Formats: sequence, C-alpha cells, structure tokens
Amino acid sequence: MKKTLIKLGGMHCSSCVTIINRVLSKQEGIINSSVNFSTEKASVEYDPSVISEAKIIRAINSKGYKASLDQGEGAAKEKLIKKKELMKQRNKVLISLVFAFPSFVLGMFFMKNPIAYQDYIMWALATPVQFYIGWSFYTGAWAALKNKTSNMDTLVAMGTSAAYFYSVYAVLFNAGHQYFEASAVLITLVVFGKYLEAVAKGKTSEAISKLMEIGAKTALVIRDGKEIKISIDDVVKGDVIIVKPGEKIPVDGVIIEGNSAIDESMVTGESIPSDKKVGDDVIGSTINRQGSFKFEATKVGAETTLSRIIKLIEEAQTKKAPIQRFADIVSSYFVPAVILISIMTFFFWSLLIGEGIGFAILASVAVLVIACPCALGLATPTAIMVGTGKGAKNGILIKGGDSLEMAHRLRYVLFDKTGTITKGKPEVTEIITLGKISKGKVLEIAGSIEKNSEHPLAEAIVEEAKKKRIIWNKVSKFKALVGRGVEASIGKKQYYFGNVKLMNEKRVDYRAYVDDMTALESQGKTVMILSDGKIVYGLIAVADEIKEDSAYAINLLHKMGIKTYMITGDNTRTASAIAKKSGVKGFFAEVLPEDKANYVKKLQKSGKVAMVGDGINDAPALAQANIGIAMGSGTDVAMETGDIVLMRNSLVDVARAIKLSKITMTKIKQNMFWALAYNALGIPIAAGALYPFTGWLLSPMIAGGAMAMSSVSVITNSLLLKKKRF
Repeated sequence: MKKTLIKLGGMHCSSCVTIINRVLSKQEGIINSSVNFSTEKASVEYDPSVISEAKIIRAINSKGYKASLDQGEGAAKEKLIKKKELMKQRNKVLISLVFAFPSFVLGMFFMKNPIAYQDYIMWALATPVQFYIGWSFYTGAWAALKNKTSNMDTLVAMGTSAAYFYSVYAVLFNAGHQYFEASAVLITLVVFGKYLEAVAKGKTSEAISKLMEIGAKTALVIRDGKEIKISIDDVVKGDVIIVKPGEKIPVDGVIIEGNSAIDESMVTGESIPSDKKVGDDVIGSTINRQGSFKFEATKVGAETTLSRIIKLIEEAQTKKAPIQRFADIVSSYFVPAVILISIMTFFFWSLLIGEGIGFAILASVAVLVIACPCALGLATPTAIMVGTGKGAKNGILIKGGDSLEMAHRLRYVLFDKTGTITKGKPEVTEIITLGKISKGKVLEIAGSIEKNSEHPLAEAIVEEAKKKRIIWNKVSKFKALVGRGVEASIGKKQYYFGNVKLMNEKRVDYRAYVDDMTALESQGKTVMILSDGKIVYGLIAVADEIKEDSAYAINLLHKMGIKTYMITGDNTRTASAIAKKSGVKGFFAEVLPEDKANYVKKLQKSGKVAMVGDGINDAPALAQANIGIAMGSGTDVAMETGDIVLMRNSLVDVARAIKLSKITMTKIKQNMFWALAYNALGIPIAAGALYPFTGWLLSPMIAGGAMAMSSVSVITNSLLLKKKRF
C-alpha cells in the first residue's frame, strides 16, 4: 500500500469535498481517502498494483477540478503560489467593486429621482460583475450539476441570476422595479467573503509555513579535501558537513568530530540547548549554539526529521475527525433543502399572499444567498489545523483529527516502564556473591555475554564492565530468551543470565540469594542472576531511576479524572516500588512484550485506553490501544508507530495532548453550533418570517454580507485556539 498527497484546485465549498470523496471511493485500488476543504488537499491510500497516481488525478480532474501531486515544493514556492492566489482574489474584489459601487449608489439614492437612462446604466454596470466576476459560480454550479449534486455555487448562481434576469425583463418590458444593484453587490460581497476566508485559512496553516521557512538553505561540505558551500538540495548521504556557531544544521546526521550545545526547540519545543558529542545524532534545521563540529549526513531531502514532521502534520490535517461526518451528512442535504425553501418562499409570497413578483424574488434570492454550508464545512477542519499546528509547535505531533478527537475521551492511560516512566538509562548498583567467585569475575562473565544484547539492562552491565576495564571473553552460542534473559557459552561452559523465570526453567537453586533479591527489588531495582545451570555465581542489581517529571505528570492525569497503570516485565516487588514512586494507581508485572497488547484489550472493556511507550518493543500494544502515544524525540519508529508522538520525551505532554484535544473539540462544537444556529435563524428571516409583524424584509445584499461573514467568523473562532494555554 502507498500514500500520496494531492493538491486540489477549484474547490468552492464543503460540497466539493463530498464530490471528490465520492469519485475516489468509486476507483478500484483506492483503500482510503480524506479530502480537506481548508488545506485544499487530499490524502489518498491506494494499491499501486491496481491504480496509479496519474489515474487518481485524472479521475478527480474529470469532475471539473484541478488536481496535481503535492511535490512539497518548499516554503518559498508555496508562499509565492498562495500569494498569487490571494492577489488574484483581491483583484477580483476590486474590479467587482468598481462596477458594483456606482450601481449600488444609483439604486439606493436615485430610486425616487432617477437620472436619464438609469436602468440601462445599471444594467451595463451589473453585466460584467454577473458574467465576468461571477463566472466561477456558474462553472462551479455546472460542475456540481454534472455530478448530480449541488453546492454553494449553485445557490449564488441561482440567486444572482434570478435577480439579474428578472431585472432585464423589468427593463425591457417596463414591468416594474429592477434589482441590478442587488445582484452586483451580492456577487461583490460573496467574492470579498471568499477573499477574507482565504486570508483567514492561510493563518490556520501558519504552523506548517513556519516549519517550511526555518530550514537551512546552504551547507558547508568537504569534497575532494576542499570546503565548498552548496545548496541544501545538493547535499547527499555521506557528505561531511562543517557547522559553525550560530549556524543551522543543514540535514540530519551523526557528529564525527567536535562537540556543541544545540537548540532543538523547533523539533522538541524544549528551550534548553542539548549537549552533543561525537557519535550523537543531530537534526536538520536545529541551531548550533556553541562550538564548531563536523558531522556525516545520514538523511537528506524528504528523509530529514523536519521534512517528515511537515509531511506528518499535512497528513494529519487531511484526516477527518469522526465529528466531521455529521457536518458532511448535513451539508449533503443542505443545498437541495435551501433551494426547495427558496422556491416555496417565491410561491408563498407571489401566489398565496399576492405581494408581487418583485417582492417574491427578493425573498427567495435572500434565502438562497444567506444559507451557508461553507461555515459548517469549515467548522471542524479549521480547528483541527490550528490544534495540530499548536501541538507541533510544542513538541506534540498528533497524526490526525481522529486521534485529536479520541484523546479527550480517554479513561485509562497505560505506561510502559523502561524509558517511559523511567529514564531508560539503567546503571549497575550492586554485585552480590557468596564468596565462591569474585564480583569482578561475575561482571566479566555477565559483561562478555551481554555485549551481544541490545537490551537497556545489558547496556548498563556492559558500561559497568568498561568502567572496570574488564577484558572480554570470547562468547559463542548466544541466544536471547525473551522476557527471561540470555544464554551463551564461554569456552566449553554454558551460562545463563536472567531473572527468576529463567532460573526456575533451568531448575537452578537460588534460595541462598532470596533475602538479598527481596531487599533490592523492594527498592525498585531489577535483579539478574548469573548461573551455569547448576549453581548461582552471583547477582547483579540494576536501577533505572524514574524521570524527574513522571510523578508530576501522572498526578496531572489523576486530576483530569484519568486512571493510570504501568506495565513491565519486572517482577511484582520491583514493579510495586516503581509504581509507588511514580504514583500510578495500578500495575501489571512480569508481562512479556508480546502479551502487552492483551492487557490493553482488558482495559478497553471498561473504556478508551491510551498506551504510552517508546515505540520499539511496545509497537503491538501501541497499535491495539485507542490512542498510541510514542515517546522518543523524533525517532523513526516512534514517528511510524504512535498516533501521537511526544518529541520532548516528557510524560507531562501526555496530559497536555489530552488537554489540547479537549480545547480543540470545544472549538469544533462552538463552530458547529454557530454555523447551524446562523442558518436556523437566518433562513426563516430571509424568507420573510418577520415581515407580517414588522414590515421588514431582509435585503439580499445584507443576506449576502451575512453569509460571507459566517465563514470568516467560524475561522476566526478557530484561530482563537492559538491564544489558549494547555
């Protein structure tokens, strides 16, 4: 399966989303698609053996849209394209205003004392607005009709055409008052509203724009023994790059010479610079604060952390929150319902009440133009865009509207222990023997064996052996025993190094060490036993301290009414000690990595569950949970595995992500309420509901202005999310 991002041109309102999704769903080979009206992009998951990107684009274009692959052109080009589009929209507003304003003045202030040929002058002024500026409404309405549906363009085209052509009839046959100024001003107000909407929508995607802009433009590389400055696009894997103080690191890589303190706030949201030395990873576009160093480029172009974050956010903003389905259903029935109400309004006033054709046309046109499905269509995606952008700015990457919506409904948070609640950098604290063998020999054997392992506890033992300058033994037949330990041979002798489970399995008598083990484990230390399968040589205790903010973060979750659990492969005594220190309400001990997902399933029977882990051995549990939250400062596995990625590696951000979900969902509900309330109140007023009591009929021009501003108000409300603290 493959994913692609497609740019969409020619989208006019939320009904276009329905049309494009419908055509994509009919294409064989497309597994899933999500169209976002705010970003004007579609995320498509497809089977490349069945359908190509070119065929997907042709299918969309066949419905009257302008689709193209999103090539990630870069900040400068994206900005230029957006600027040109805005300029084009602004120019349309200005041209329309040049014709509409004098028409409005003549129609409003010279109604009783008209000037010579006034009706014909107004006809001449209204015509270019109707058929040049308003042509996009006709093409949009026609495209919708061909797709057997209707949209915002349908309403505007029908409403303004009714006013315009009735006015032509009135002038040619002297059949009463004409309404040229109504159609001209109406189109002007709608295009002005579209312009304001485009400006506001641009502000909702500022997070991506800013990320695009911060990338380095050049790199100082060493080629053929010479230092040369090249474009960032020309950097290749394996290039050795020099970075001086104050410069941006061009691409991702590994330091091979020198050391420095690097400001990684653009990725992690953490303001304190991170110390780096030889062998440490560096992230492209972060800032070198102190010292010069050389590093080898390991990821370039679209592979860099920054590029992947930008892509992740873009994909997240195209994914719909489940609540958006409600808006989509309403929108699909909305326009036909409005057209029906408009027709009923016309016949009610003209035939039943007898107010005259002109009056009936004004009322029916007002109904058509005051209705605004756009506001409803923008309610969810604009809030999602601002919410995911705000999260990214603070080191919290949320992979989609579905994850953002689910987070506020969580009842349980299940934490992995090592590297999540604890620092993940264990250290050897004690080596205990009963005198049959020295502590140094126990460390020598254990260190030689564990040198072949990648487990964090193994690393601690190897590091301790290095400190003591242990000479490594030659090891053969090494085998990792998942959830129990390791076995290996040194010379002709077989050794086993692991937990009680392994000793019981090998029927090794360790009773002489039980008191020591109990004391160490009650302190939260992990104890491993070294044996040759017959006797125990000694114990090695390893402690992995909890992170400074773990207890605080877990307490925050409790205050939010969320129950917390810890899951670990450690025994019950060690797990109990860590649980007590961190403050989690419950724990599951002696759990094998492959069984973690089963514990998630058990909790899911009582409510929504988030699993928090490092994204490596926790992958099955992260996938099983309603929300998988991956720790890991931008690691590849974390980015791929979690629904939410915490770039700062801080548990406090678990609570912050849930709070961000809550405030974003509040904004979405506010947006939907106002969009629905606006239409529920506006349509009856436009139809003349107040006329029998007040003698007041809503002008189509005022209706058009109100319609334009409803979308802008929804976007503005979403933008207020930027001011919220979480």
